[in-house]
This record gives sequence, C-alpha cells and structure tokens, in this order.
Amino acid sequence: VQRLVESGGGLVQSGGSLRLSCAASGTWSKLNSMAWFRQTPQKERELVAVALTDGGTAYADFVKGRFTISRDNAKPTVYLQMDSLKSEDTAVYLCNVKFQTAPWSDEATSWGQGTQVTVSP
Repeated sequence: VQRLVESGGGLVQSGGSLRLSCAASGTWSKLNSMAWFRQTPQKERELVAVALTDGGTAYADFVKGRFTISRDNAKPTVYLQMDSLKSEDTAVYLCNVKFQTAPWSDEATSWGQGTQVTVSP
C-alpha cells in the first residue's frame, strides 16, 4: 500500500460527531487489518479501533459505545464514526493498514499522515 489518505478531521464541540475516512491506494496481494490509532504529545500512540478482514472489529475501552469502525473493501477505505466526543479525544488520528504484497510474503504496514481532531469543552 503506497498511499493512505485520511480526511474528516476538524474542530467540534464536546458531545458532537465526526467521521474520519482513510482511502488506500497502490498495489497489494491482500489487505489484512485496517485500523485507527491516535497520538498526542503527552501520550504514546494508542490503538483506537481495528476492522479485520472477516468483518470482526475491536475497540479500545475508552471509545466503546461511542466510536464505530467500518471498512469498504471495494474502495478500499476504512471509516471511523466518532460520536459523543469528549475533550480527551483530542489527538492526531492515524490510519494503519496491514497488507501482503504477495500470498507468500510477510505482512507489511502502512501509516497515513494523520488528521487532527480537536474537541472543545
């Protein structure tokens, strides 16, 4: 995956919603997991949510019930619907995709450039 383009970040009030998108382009044999991470200057990068190839999803405890991850394999794009946003959700959100360049190859990882989400109190 040569390129991941994220969009949808911005400024929102506490309690509001945003929807992030991450579109993948390039070449690959198989796309595996597609995920969202977030990072702030005060904290290490942390996993927010992941969407698996079998349709399964997993979430960090701090977003369960508020965020929803989904993927469209035809595009291919991964989305993160963020509802009931809190000021502590303020961070740079980064897209992460694991893929294989050939059926026999090791799994590789691509990262997006990040999109800023700012939640005002």
